[in-house]
Amino acid sequence: MNIEFENAALEELYTNGATQDHQYKRLPKDIIKRYIKVVNYIKGVRRLEDLFLIKSLHYEKKKGDLNGVDAVWINDQYRLFFYSSPDETGIIVNALLFEISKHYE
Repeated sequence: MNIEFENAALEELYTNGATQDHQYKRLPKDIIKRYIKVVNYIKGVRRLEDLFLIKSLHYEKKKGDLNGVDAVWINDQYRLFFYSSPDETGIIVNALLFEISKHYE
């Protein structure tokens, strides 16, 4: 799957394992490692439907206020939110990562 990052902090966190962005610089090391692993999982699948096969991600399409947003678990507390879009054949193969969120906060 093709991965893009909506903000530089998420890309920096993925490539360097750290960022100076105030929103993400205090993330625990194990969450950062797991984030990198989750992004690699998303990169490794051929299409969005393949994420269902990786049970630990708990992939879901959000509803309500987050309608149109996809989410996967980083762990039981943190979620990675992204937008997905299809290629010219209609198969969803693009992901735009936009936020790491602490669940229920």
